[in-house]
Amino acid sequence: MVLQKEPAGAVIWGFGTPGAAVTVTLHQGQETIMKKVTSVKAHFDTWMVVLDPMKAGGPFEVMAQQTLEKMNFTLRVHDVLFGDVWLCSGQSNMQMTVLQVFNATRELSNTAAYQSVRIFSVSPIQAEQELEDLVAVDLQWSKPTSENLGHGYFKYMSAVCWLFGRHLYDTLQYPIGLIASSWGGTPIKAWSSGRSLEACGVPKQGSVPYNSVTGPSKHSVLWNAMIHPLRNMTLKGVVWYQGESNINYNTDLYNCTFPALIEDWRETFHRGSQGQTERFFPFGFVQLSSDLSKKSSDDGFPQIRWHQTADFGYVPNPKMPNTFMAVAMDLCDRDSPFGSIHPRDKQTVAYRLHLGARALAYGEKNLTFEGPLPEKIELLAHEGLLNLTYYQQIQVQKRDNKIFEISCCSDHQCKWLPASMNTFSTQSLTLAIDSCQGTVVALRYAWTTWPCEYKQCPLYHPSSALPAPPFIAFITDQGSGHQSNVAK
Repeated sequence: MVLQKEPAGAVIWGFGTPGAAVTVTLHQGQETIMKKVTSVKAHFDTWMVVLDPMKAGGPFEVMAQQTLEKMNFTLRVHDVLFGDVWLCSGQSNMQMTVLQVFNATRELSNTAAYQSVRIFSVSPIQAEQELEDLVAVDLQWSKPTSENLGHGYFKYMSAVCWLFGRHLYDTLQYPIGLIASSWGGTPIKAWSSGRSLEACGVPKQGSVPYNSVTGPSKHSVLWNAMIHPLRNMTLKGVVWYQGESNINYNTDLYNCTFPALIEDWRETFHRGSQGQTERFFPFGFVQLSSDLSKKSSDDGFPQIRWHQTADFGYVPNPKMPNTFMAVAMDLCDRDSPFGSIHPRDKQTVAYRLHLGARALAYGEKNLTFEGPLPEKIELLAHEGLLNLTYYQQIQVQKRDNKIFEISCCSDHQCKWLPASMNTFSTQSLTLAIDSCQGTVVALRYAWTTWPCEYKQCPLYHPSSALPAPPFIAFITDQGSGHQSNVAK
């Protein structure tokens, strides 16, 4: 397995006979590196020790010995490495295995160089109450093999998680531990504690008549069984891919439920690990890709994508500190055998996620990890133009006359009309708004379920090939040359 390296101390815990003494020893070969002594708590049958912070590396052996009068019981774990431990969670796009991605055969055979990346997968179980321990494990801590990475469809190890961990290992060159705990077709409330659902006023509905929800949907049932039991672990961070099951289900609450989940997981893991997991540990997520299905309204996907950023359009932001996002709306997959809602290019998803981790979790400077967003929007009404100035350089890959839309109002009625791309330079872009005979009150970009074909959105960052994320912005003052900030 992999335990969390310095500056944190790894937490080791377990169960035993009340009153018994427990000694946890860390060995390397014949040498004893450290010894920690504790006792089993009387009412809980549990014990816990915090190891001294360790540098990345190994292998070590961890031994736990319980003694009570003449009774003596020892457990040993071999080949223990210290590195960074990441938890991966969400619904089916996180659950998809390496067997299901593009170039699966090649990816499955590429494990020899990554034997210091260790993987663990939680079984899909639900519970009505918070559990102290996992009921079942699909994959105990293992070295990666083509068998355990490709153990079937939506089973065992997550492809996004594995590919993300592989990128981290390539960058950091020290051990990485990956824990997959996901379940397809599940809304966010199943992964949320009662506290965070209460804070967002999520109604307790009995039945769920939505076709996007195929997995467990009751309040907190996956939090209880698949997340809460892990809370004592010392973690580096979390990556998350979920939201499709909220397209038509408590959609309007997602801008509360998602930030609340992040905050609650952070608090719970910090407390559970005796303060070893950082209070504001890095939390990365994938913004929803696209889907050809006609079942969902055309507004559902863009609404969730927007709400995934707490309605800022970018992260980190004041409601979502220390978070990073992989935009995936241009990674669509018309011909996916698993349905277009399950795109097979998980390599690009993992690559974009790891850029965010390098910048946010590892403090890499001058690394572009998100695509361009407008810094200001000027209405040049007399010229029939909107002028957008971007924070970063933009690369216009193609002109698209439908992807930008303006809200045009006259006689108290507003409708969205396409605004065609006019001129552009390295950091600015003008849109033709002469199709609007009334007042332009808002602008939106890529506000549709399927904004563009594969890697063919119009706007990218030049060097990193990261797509401009979707946004909606209101243009408040109608004076000529007025500036409007995005997403305020």
